[in-house]
Amino acid sequence: MTAPAVDLTVHHRPKGLSDRVAYGFVKALRFCADTFFAKRYGHRAVVLETVAAVPGMVGATLNHLKCLRRMEDDRGWIKTLMDEAENERMHLMTFIEVCKPTLFERFVVVAVQWVFYLFFFGLYLVSSKTAHRVVGYFEEEAVISYTHYLAEIDEGRSANVPAPEIAKRYWALSADATLRDVVLVVRADEAHHRDVNHGFANEIAGLPVTETAPCPPHEVLQPNWKAAA
Repeated sequence: MTAPAVDLTVHHRPKGLSDRVAYGFVKALRFCADTFFAKRYGHRAVVLETVAAVPGMVGATLNHLKCLRRMEDDRGWIKTLMDEAENERMHLMTFIEVCKPTLFERFVVVAVQWVFYLFFFGLYLVSSKTAHRVVGYFEEEAVISYTHYLAEIDEGRSANVPAPEIAKRYWALSADATLRDVVLVVRADEAHHRDVNHGFANEIAGLPVTETAPCPPHEVLQPNWKAAA
């Protein structure tokens, strides 16, 4: 499976206070990530994908409850956001296999997840438009980070190890797929989430919804009932 091409030039120019707040918040997060992880892109992915998996679940939950209260259709938002959350979780499971997080990084994951969940839940209640714009900008930064990761691999500074089996199965990658192939499909996923969330924010604001980048096909993983028991 070949990853879809990604337009690296896509950027939503902040318009109004809400967009500027969202953009400034994401840039602050980017500064913290750059300071803490530097070029340890695999370890950065483990922590940041934990954060990235939160907004879709929060948005899906709150939209689900809103539609129940109002007895109205969700226009496909709930499934889209649930798919985003599941996709980001698979990114996390993949990079855990790649770089084996330390005990401290696992602690950071737990702490950051709870703080960000509570923050994003409150933000979505106050302004769902701002919340989706935050995710759009967050995914813009993710595309940039994974592009840098590709450069590290291509220039030999990061080992191009074999792709984890979970990634091969989820993205239907070839048997000889490598980490580079994984980063390509993950970057394409992030570009798709970037455009979807900017589109949601635009729709809420009554602005034109731009074209959405294609998402790589994913295999629907079936529950392992025996293991769960």
